[in-house]
Amino acid sequence: MDAVVDASAENAVHGEDGAAKLQDRLQRRHQARIEDTERRKEAKQSQSVAEEKIGYFSSTFNSERASIAELLSTCSGADRAAATQKLEDATVKTAQLQKFVNDSVCFLTQYELRQAQDALQKLQASLAETREEALPKKKFAFRSRTKAAEKVSKQATDSPPDVGRSPDSGITKTDGAPASQQCGFSYMNNAFLTKTAEEILNQDVLLTHLTNCKVRLFGSPSTLHLKHIDSCEILCGPVSTSVFVDNCRNSILAVACQQLRTHNTTDTQVYLHVTSRAIIEDCKGVSFAPLSWSYPTMQEDFSVSGLDPGRNNWNQVDDFNWLAAGTPSPNWTVIPEEDRKTTWDP
Repeated sequence: MDAVVDASAENAVHGEDGAAKLQDRLQRRHQARIEDTERRKEAKQSQSVAEEKIGYFSSTFNSERASIAELLSTCSGADRAAATQKLEDATVKTAQLQKFVNDSVCFLTQYELRQAQDALQKLQASLAETREEALPKKKFAFRSRTKAAEKVSKQATDSPPDVGRSPDSGITKTDGAPASQQCGFSYMNNAFLTKTAEEILNQDVLLTHLTNCKVRLFGSPSTLHLKHIDSCEILCGPVSTSVFVDNCRNSILAVACQQLRTHNTTDTQVYLHVTSRAIIEDCKGVSFAPLSWSYPTMQEDFSVSGLDPGRNNWNQVDDFNWLAAGTPSPNWTVIPEEDRKTTWDP
């Protein structure tokens, strides 16, 4: 009889344990469902917020771009004073639109960012063209032909023409911009080349077909174009808008800018300060480190350029040839700290 009672008691205990375990399992399953529902809800809300941000960005960007384009269109036929004011307004609006894009980088896809940057580049080109048409530079002409002028004319006739190049810089007219609006160096080998802040202030600087050269650009240019650069070291002060690099190899660059776009470049180190994100395309062996070059008036030039010296996205690089999510691009790397250049020749 006692054995029967003990067995019944044991079964009761086991039954209670089983019921408790079942209750606990059901409760955990219920909690998991609640958590899963919350996760789904949060994901949906997050997606909704992202879509709202992208929608707001697209509508705002397109509206501002159309406003700037309309402002530029009214410059045609306007008197010089009115055209000057309209161009100043368009320049300010374009800079504000660039900042809007830079501030929106964190939630834009690579495609959306590229579309916006391409649209901005076209807008900046349109601004430059409109400025050239509405505010043409006055041409200098002699009122009377002097003996000195005749001598210069004879020398020019006797010497072979240097077609397409500016007499002071050797620069060639490119990208549809008159040579008078550009400065820089071209077709140079084994040279040490410099430009002062006064020479490059708000200018479009073009460096092209340079081999084994050292270049120092002190000051704040409007844009910087590098094309066909081989085995060079190029250092430039803060660029107020963009740096464009094309066909560069085996070189060292040190630049500060709003935007860096690099094409067809190999085996090149870039010491960078950039306030948006760097872009590479059709590149291999490109490596990045934070900007370490400086000179006495660099902080003043940062102020002139409008760049934020405290904001540097030097290691945020978008490779348009590598869209595999979650896998780093093999086309660029970070320069190890122990290999970074920290001292620069004057």
